[in-house]
Formats: sequence, structure tokens, C-alpha cells
Amino acid sequence: MPILISIICIVAAALIFGAIGVIAGISYRKSVAEKQIGSAEQEANKIVSEAMKTAEAKKKEAVLEGKDEIHRLRNESEKELADRRREVQRQERRIQQKEENLDKKMNNLEVKEEKVNKKLKEAEAKVAEVEQVKKSQFEMLERISGYTAEQAKAYLLEQLDGELAHEKSVKILEYEEQLKDESEKLARKVISLSIQRLAAEQVSEATVSVVALPNDEMKGRIIGREGRNIRAIENATGVDLIIDDTPEAITLSSFEPVRREIARIALEKLIADGRIHPARIEEMIEKARREVNSKIKQSGERAVLDLGVRGIHPELVKLLGKLRYRTSYGQNVLDHSIEVAYLSGMIASELGLDPTVAKRAGLLHDIGKALDHEMEGSHVELGVEAARKYKESDAVIHAIHAHHGDVEAKTVVACIVQAADAISAARPGARRENLENYIKRLQKLEEVASSFKGVESSYAIQAGREIRIMVKPEIVGDERMVPLARDICKKIEEDLEYPGQIKVNIIRESRAVDFAK
Repeated sequence: MPILISIICIVAAALIFGAIGVIAGISYRKSVAEKQIGSAEQEANKIVSEAMKTAEAKKKEAVLEGKDEIHRLRNESEKELADRRREVQRQERRIQQKEENLDKKMNNLEVKEEKVNKKLKEAEAKVAEVEQVKKSQFEMLERISGYTAEQAKAYLLEQLDGELAHEKSVKILEYEEQLKDESEKLARKVISLSIQRLAAEQVSEATVSVVALPNDEMKGRIIGREGRNIRAIENATGVDLIIDDTPEAITLSSFEPVRREIARIALEKLIADGRIHPARIEEMIEKARREVNSKIKQSGERAVLDLGVRGIHPELVKLLGKLRYRTSYGQNVLDHSIEVAYLSGMIASELGLDPTVAKRAGLLHDIGKALDHEMEGSHVELGVEAARKYKESDAVIHAIHAHHGDVEAKTVVACIVQAADAISAARPGARRENLENYIKRLQKLEEVASSFKGVESSYAIQAGREIRIMVKPEIVGDERMVPLARDICKKIEEDLEYPGQIKVNIIRESRAVDFAK
């Protein structure tokens, strides 16, 4: 028990001494910290005082700099203000000078206006005096001449009209000669080059076809019993078969070349086959019709391909192929259309134009002739409708419409197609004309020329391509010859239809006759 008390006493003593030691350490540390805090406060006060001194110095320095800047800006503004005042004063002086000049000018203008008014009054007085003198002179002239002013004016105008007519005729003649020299030279060059580059064959075609027979006995087989075979052929083809005394030949006649061609091919097939009866006839005619339709399509495609014209509607290509079996005055229309297309393209190239549209218009210009046997209307109208239906360009449609002068040609392409069409039709041997129609055309040409006043006689020469007109010299003077030729040309263009052009040649002859005794 006393040991336990001793231990407790020892532990308690140790705790007391430990607590005393801790309290003493804390007191020591507190005294050290207070010393350090005191020195830190002194240091802080020192730093603050130095900062205050530095800030004061900076403040004084900034104030001085601000005063200097204010002084500088004040000097600059005073200088600028002085400059502006001087500029304003200078402008005021200029304005004052201008006002003084304007005042002087106004004074001068008033003086001049007074002078002008004075001169105007004097001029009006003189004009009135001149009018009075003019009136008195006119009255005197009327008394002397016996003419009134209106009569004298009419007389002078009549004299002047005669002089002007003569001068006009002379000028027209000069200009025409000059234009003819220039245009004829260029036209001859262009046309000759185009014709030289195109060598097309011209073969006149007939409206009948002849089928050769192996022997005359074949005629009886073609006629058949009681004529049943020939009636079947004629009814199926619409072609007349002429069987006469011509040895070993049968003639097919029809206004429609396609039908005639179908009948010719079918008859040749029947003759080669030898079996001739109505059923066989119908079969062969159907085969011939398909063959002809195939040839029509191939002909149109070949024409388009040879010319290099693209984008033509297939129906127009078929119509072109049909032209292979059309003729105009014995000239094959497809060959004529191809020739016109070539000529149009060449003429356009020589003139520096695009030949594509010209070729296309030349190829399609007679497309209506493939329809004129089936539909009513002229081939020009039918061609325009077909071209418009199949979406051809306006230039091509206008060229088709104008190629025979139905409408006025308003484009260069239309004029080129007109010229190419005339060239193709005017080739020697290209077309044949009925003798009776030819004579009537020449007579009508002479009648038109003789219908004008002062014409004594007229003669158509060179197959109607030139007409020579003799005029009465006492009625038609030299100054009237040029207008008369122009009027006759217009009358011929209005009343006649003719290929190419007609030269009107007027001859005036004055003769003096006397006798030596």
C-alpha cells in the first residue's frame, strides 16, 4: 500500500513538472513572438513611410507633366485657331472681291441689255420696212409678169420638178452603175466559186415508167382472163398500165411517182416469178410497197448524212426521202434540194457566214412538195407548216417561206436560199418547160413591157432572160429612161413567174433625116 501511494506521488510529481515545463515553454515562445511582432510592425511602418514618400514624389512629377501637356495643347489650339481665323479672313476677302466683280458685271449687262433692246427696236423697224419694200416689189413683179405669186410659184416648181427629175435620173444611173460594178463583181465571184465546187448531175425524169418483158406472150398473162390480173394491179396500185403494140414492153402511167415506182417493182417481181394471179399480185405489191418505203427512208438518211445536217426530225427525213420520187419540170426534187443545200452552204462560207443554217434551209426549202399530192395548199405553205410542226428554227422556216417570194426575205440566209434555188433551177438541162407555156410566158413578157406609155415595140430574147424595149424619143426623154426601166421591172416582178432574172434593156434612138438637092 505505501508503494502504491509512492508510485502515485511520483506520477503526480512528474505530471506537475511536465505541466510546469510546458507553461514555461509557452511563456518563452510568447515573449519571442511578441518581440518578432514588434520588429515586424516597425519594418511595416518603415515601408509604409517610404512608400508614402515615393508616391508623393510621383504625384508631384505627374502634376508637372500634366501642366506641361496642358500648356503644349493650349499652344497648339491657339495656333490652329489663329490659322483658321486667317483662312476665314482670306475667304471673306475673296467673297468680297467676287461680289464687287458681280456688281460690275451686272452693271455691264444692264448697259448691254439697253443697247440690245435699242438694236432690236431698230431691227424690227428695218424688218417692217423690208416687208413693205418686198410687198411693193411683189406687186410690181405681178404687174410686170402678169402672174400672181401662186401662179409664179407653181411655174417655178414645175420647172424645178423637171430639172430635179433629170438630176435624179442621172444620180440613180450613177449609183446603179457603181453598185452594179461592185455587187456584180462580188456576186460573180461567190456564185462562180460555189458552182465550180459543186458538180451535180442533171437528168430529166419522165412521168411514165417502162417495164421490159421477156416476150410478148407475157402481156396476155399480165392481162389475165377477162382482164382480172391487170384490174387487180391497177386497183391495188392506182397506176394505169398501158399495153399497146410496143414490142416486149409495158408502160406504167401515174401522176404519183411513188405509186408508179411500187407498181414497177411489183410488176418486175411478178414477171421474174412467173406466177401471176390476184393473190400473188397483192403479195408482190405489198412487198414492193415495203421496199419503196425502205428506200425512201434510206434516201432521206443518206441525204442528211452526206450534207452533215444534224438534228432533223425523223418525219422530215422521211419526207426528204419521198422527194426522190418527185419531179419539177423533169428535175428530181431531192437532187435539187441537195444541190441547193450545197450551194447555200458554199455561198454562206464565201460570205463569211455560218453554213450550217444555210445548208439546213436549202435542204428543207422544197419539203412541201412531198405533201402537195396529199394535202391542199402550195408547197411553200405546206413546207412552212411541216417545218413549224417539227420544231425547226425561225431562220429555216422564214427561208422556206421566202424562197419563192411569197413573203419578203428579211434574213441573209433566206436571200442565199433564193439565189441557190435559182442557180439550181437555171442550170442548162436541169428543167424542161412545155413549149406552149414557154411561148405564153414570152408573149406575156412583151405585153407587160408594151403596156407602158411611150413604148414603141418590145422583143423578148435569150429564152426570155432579156427584153429589149424601143421607146418613142419624142415621148420618153433621156431623164425618163431610168425610172421607166425601174417601173417595168416592178411590173414584171408583180405579174410574171420566171426562173432566174430578166434583164430590161431600154433603147431610145433619135434620127435626123434630110435630102440634098
